[in-house]
Amino acid sequence: MESVTLIGLAAGFCTTIAFLPQVIKTWRSRSAKDLSLGMYTIFCTGVALWLTYGLLISDLPIILTNLATLVLALSILFFKLTFRESVSPVPSAAGKNIGPDSE
Repeated sequence: MESVTLIGLAAGFCTTIAFLPQVIKTWRSRSAKDLSLGMYTIFCTGVALWLTYGLLISDLPIILTNLATLVLALSILFFKLTFRESVSPVPSAAGKNIGPDSE
């Protein structure tokens, strides 16, 4: 294997494996409330495009790393959509009128 290919695989491995701690933390906590849905949606779209590009040019480092990244990023996106926290109702004033017309 050429050294350029090894560099590409090493770079891809590092950037891909960076998602693993977030996947593990989100899975264990069952909470993704602080993660941006928009960011992960856009990111997954970009990674899918990189994967498509890699397939079109038959570039193994691009294909492998973006496939792995897409799986991890889609996992986080899935958790974000699945582990939605229920919204707690605002406590009532026990039927009392607390508006400006109250006595």
